[in-house]
Amino acid sequence: RVTIMNRPRTDCVEQNAYWVEIQSKRTIKAENEVEANKLVNNYRFGFRKWKSHVTERPLEVRSEVVKELYSELNVIKPHSGRLITCGNVAYVFFFGWWVSLAYFLVGILMFVTIAGAVYGRLCWKLSSYFLWPFGKSIHEVLKMLFESCSFLHSLSLTCGHESRGIHRFSTYVWLLLGYPPLVVIHSLACFFSWILVFTIPVSKMNARTLGVILLLAPEDVSNQGYETRALLCCYHAVNLYYYKYTVDGINVFAVNLLPLVIVALVIGYIDRENQYASSEVKFAIAIGSIIPLSYYIGMGIASISAQSNFAVGAVVNASFGSITELTFYITALVRGHQAANPCLQEVVKAALTGTLLGCILFIPGVCMIIGGLRHSEQTFNSRSTGVSSPLLFISVGGVFAPTLFSKAYGNLVCELLHPLYFSSLSFIVTVPVVRPLVYTVSALLPIAYIIGLIFTLKTHSHIYDIHVGEEQVTGHHGAVVHWSRWRSMVILIMATVLTSACADLVTENIQPILNQPNISQYFIGVTVLAMVPEIPEIVNGIQFALQNNISLSLEVGICIAVQVCMLQIPILVFFNAFYDVGFVLLFSDLHLWASIFSVILVNYIFMDGKSDYFQGTALVVVYLILLAMYYFAPSPASC
Repeated sequence: RVTIMNRPRTDCVEQNAYWVEIQSKRTIKAENEVEANKLVNNYRFGFRKWKSHVTERPLEVRSEVVKELYSELNVIKPHSGRLITCGNVAYVFFFGWWVSLAYFLVGILMFVTIAGAVYGRLCWKLSSYFLWPFGKSIHEVLKMLFESCSFLHSLSLTCGHESRGIHRFSTYVWLLLGYPPLVVIHSLACFFSWILVFTIPVSKMNARTLGVILLLAPEDVSNQGYETRALLCCYHAVNLYYYKYTVDGINVFAVNLLPLVIVALVIGYIDRENQYASSEVKFAIAIGSIIPLSYYIGMGIASISAQSNFAVGAVVNASFGSITELTFYITALVRGHQAANPCLQEVVKAALTGTLLGCILFIPGVCMIIGGLRHSEQTFNSRSTGVSSPLLFISVGGVFAPTLFSKAYGNLVCELLHPLYFSSLSFIVTVPVVRPLVYTVSALLPIAYIIGLIFTLKTHSHIYDIHVGEEQVTGHHGAVVHWSRWRSMVILIMATVLTSACADLVTENIQPILNQPNISQYFIGVTVLAMVPEIPEIVNGIQFALQNNISLSLEVGICIAVQVCMLQIPILVFFNAFYDVGFVLLFSDLHLWASIFSVILVNYIFMDGKSDYFQGTALVVVYLILLAMYYFAPSPASC
């Protein structure tokens, strides 16, 4: 500091400029080094943008709303709010009455056995509780060790020489007659309330009853008392904030959709004759199962990148960032080639174009609308988008260059070679002429992608204005990651294999969907097949926009679009070179002009570095207009 004070005035000016630059940087706040790496990776070009935490966050530092989500429902708190709410009343109609009735009937059964009368009284007590549990509590009576014994120990172990109830006949009567039907009832209530997400408190209440309360001796269960310990206390059946709930770092919606993968594989590979499910149902389940797998792949990529250096993170993102889409495209091309069905090739091209349009128009547009409704006007780093925009121009121009070339010179070549049979030979002659250009473009696009990585991540990384606040980082050693690097890699591989299997089922059962007379195959490709795998990215973009980080929301879509053009399409071209599946990089006029117009429009929108809901609405409206064009467009000739 002393040397700075003694420097000439010019040095002082430079120092002040330096501090101004530091203050203008975007400061990233993180709980630990791993989270800081993940947040920095979000601003890096070529890295998948990920909103969820990759490390565990202590509940002590989180808000009261979040603490309530992870409560075990065993704490009695002063409650001043109303207990008669719409959610609690809905609980009575959807869960309370039949759970209460089950307890009442089981109680009668226990009284009939005489030996289980003590459990019958417990069932009637719980019947009244589960009809309206809100504001009530269930306690465990605390006794000395020689006076009390848990129900589990009474089955086979000893709980002291003075313990009561060991091998008593009523215990076995309860186990054989009373407990099994209640296991079924609570399991059903737990399952349905968990699937609904917002009723997870009901699921926790049923799970705790099944795993704790019903395994206690009936005399140890009480509604109140001085020497007791609270076991269950619930105030609300519905909590709208449960959309934030995570299980091992994975959002609850993705966890709930994961069983779709098993269902898709079972009915897809066992029911080959469509005896139990039609092809349409199999297609819907298979395409839906790709959503949670995409989420798990995204979590694995983010976890490995946050715990590794720059080089490893870049390789993992480039390798697995497009794996979901590539598995579907390659599977569809191979199946179409084996079945001599060129329609699937057109569907793949429509899906590629649909991904471009969705990432360029729909994802930024929706994020601008939602972010603009919450924040009047949002600003983003126009210099960083100034890097992504040229890459987007280069990638789209390169991908459609063979198409433009064929339209400009393909007809001329055909006329010179065989003018009498021009109409029939145009495509046959054009493909050999264009193929060298296709290979040239497919080689140059990945090189441009690598140059973009070097430019934005190494030589000119300052354009992103990222600054990690040192006072915010507590260090790597205190961080508890959800997934280690090895676990993330195993999950990535497993999710990739399962995605390939589900993609195979999608292509196997897609033909009845394509045969629908009222829907164009173009429309199916640019909507369902293109956007369903990108749902996790849409959710991430919306979450960034809600947190007033519109810059990351826009980068989500642009980075996917750039990867589609610079990585996915070249990989498909070279795959076709080694294993000819008939894939030709020639797009229809509708794909060509829709993509070019979308790129020009989005770059015009991004020029001023500001966004609001009006600009977002413009992008979404244009996207819907293009979808309408695809809907009413005639199907490809090969279909």
